[in-house]
Amino acid sequence: MHPLRPLLRKSLFNLFAASLACAALLAPRAASAEALLLIEADSGKVLQADNATIPWYPASVTKIMTAYVTLKAVKDGRLTLDTLLTVSPTAASQSPSKMGFRPGTQLTVDNALKMMMVKSANDMAVVLAEGVGGSIDGFSAMMNDTAKKLGMTQTSYVNPNGLPADGQITSARDLGILARAFLRDLPEYEYFVHIPAIRFGKRITGNFNKLIGRYPGADGFKTGFICASGYNLVASATRNGRRLIAVVLGANSGTARAVKAAQLLERGFAQDNLTWLRPSLGTVDNLVPVDASPPNLRDEMCGPNRKRPASDDDDALIAANGGATGSASATGGEAQVTFFTAGLQPPLIKASELIASAPAATEPVLVYTGPTRTGTALIAAVAADADQQTVAKPRGKKSRVAKKPDAADKPKDGNKDAGKESKTAAAKPAAKPDAKSDTKSDTKAAAKPAGTKHAAAKHDAAAKPAEKPAPSGDQAPKPAKPKAATKPAATKPANNS
Repeated sequence: MHPLRPLLRKSLFNLFAASLACAALLAPRAASAEALLLIEADSGKVLQADNATIPWYPASVTKIMTAYVTLKAVKDGRLTLDTLLTVSPTAASQSPSKMGFRPGTQLTVDNALKMMMVKSANDMAVVLAEGVGGSIDGFSAMMNDTAKKLGMTQTSYVNPNGLPADGQITSARDLGILARAFLRDLPEYEYFVHIPAIRFGKRITGNFNKLIGRYPGADGFKTGFICASGYNLVASATRNGRRLIAVVLGANSGTARAVKAAQLLERGFAQDNLTWLRPSLGTVDNLVPVDASPPNLRDEMCGPNRKRPASDDDDALIAANGGATGSASATGGEAQVTFFTAGLQPPLIKASELIASAPAATEPVLVYTGPTRTGTALIAAVAADADQQTVAKPRGKKSRVAKKPDAADKPKDGNKDAGKESKTAAAKPAAKPDAKSDTKSDTKAAAKPAGTKHAAAKHDAAAKPAEKPAPSGDQAPKPAKPKAATKPAATKPANNS
């Protein structure tokens, strides 16, 4: 026996080493897995939880807390929905998705909230933060204090919009707690989380939450995306008086997160009469947090292997996949969604087909700049915003030169919480090349009178003498360059917006 001891020890050591190697291989997969959570809104009872207490980057679902803190301030009487807020240079400089207003623009708390929750406007989140908390840091402290009071033990905030930051962390568990608190504490302001679309001037923006207007009973909440987090969604729906909240973190597309949320909700509603057969998972507050670092999905979401730039709005992806292919493969099986129709046998439809369908027709909510208006004053305000859009639109199309920088702008939105709509509506008018195109257009405008002088000179003199002044004519617009350079300086904040 004695001679066998070294062999036995060696075998045990090899087995232990192999176990460690397997754990090392499996750990990254577990860390990068999606986080899913399904709870009852009223009771907080957990119906399903997968990686629900693993820390995660929240991205724009951060704005649920921004809206909560702002609306609590309104409810407490510290400001009103009609309070005018001003767009600061800091707010205007935020990355897309954003409204793109110039510094100095004023709008109400009400309109800023609607723009933030539907379009996921990062600039509006900062406008609200500065208006309520005085600064981004001051408001972030308010957010953290609120999270602590609500029992969100895995959450910390450093900004109000969820743009990439190491200290911006949450979990599916904490987001479930926050969504419940919003519905419980602010029922009179619940409409802010389920507005189907907004109209600003001539531009209509649909809610990035694809369940709104598609999934039966969908009535909230908010989407989010940055490269590190993947596609996040907090969603709620009500059926037969029972409201459920689903949280999906780390999905691989905007379509997939919506399909997964629909499947979670459908399973939850189907369990309505069978909950006694399932083991109790307790309440969301009692889920045990995991002490770990949040997974970073940047390479998977925004790496070179991705076929198209990732963004928070995947309408193009739905069209490319015919509405079903991508999301079906991403969910590992299709749940059937039931439509309840009075007096008819309820038909069944796949979740991916449901999400790919057109949303129910609704009238978009009007949003506008300036103070609160009604009646003819509101119509005039909307028309004024539309006129500004019409004036701004040709600026990027004055010359062929202006088209080139647009392509240069595209990579900037690759890792931001930006939608396709925001790229066309916000990035182009506010892009840096505007200054260049304006300068060159002004130069051409200045050059036209010079050309007219040359034409007049040809009538008064021979052809050759007329050619000599041409160099001076070409140089004539050059002194106008400083004027053209000073002109964009006045509109420079628009380029930063």
